[in-house]
Amino acid sequence: MLDSDLASLYEVETRVLNQAVKRNIARFPNDFMFQLKFDEYENIERQVNALERLSSQFVMMNKLPSNRTDKYLPFAFTEQGIAMLSGVLRSDKAIKMNIAIMRAFVEVRKILLQHTDLREQLNAIKERLGEHDTQLNHIYDSPENLLNEKAAQLNWEKRQRIGFKT
Repeated sequence: MLDSDLASLYEVETRVLNQAVKRNIARFPNDFMFQLKFDEYENIERQVNALERLSSQFVMMNKLPSNRTDKYLPFAFTEQGIAMLSGVLRSDKAIKMNIAIMRAFVEVRKILLQHTDLREQLNAIKERLGEHDTQLNHIYDSPENLLNEKAAQLNWEKRQRIGFKT
């Protein structure tokens, strides 16, 4: 999640959230939090703008600030980084929101596990279908082979014979 989204969820300014993180930077290694590169930020910005054009009814993300520069690119937090934020932001709202976010991550993980099971089942079905395809091809080829053999036998019988005729 981006710093601006987390700040709005925790009802603090993005600047305040980033200051709290910077004061406790030892708690946020690179696998907990990282700063987006400019091209990554532009890509996210394009996607958000496209979503806003498609439907203004759904709020997918905060409107990204257009005044971001290389110096002020957003920070992205992983699940572990968001969990670490609970120790940095100590307001009641931040704690409640952090619990809700962690529960959301758990639900997402459950859904992903269910989809993994579905993916495995689909792969098994694809394998069975592949086997059925080869079996059906053999079935379709069998009459054709029989016809070819019959045609070859008829050609053999109709051939002009050489040798003695009695």
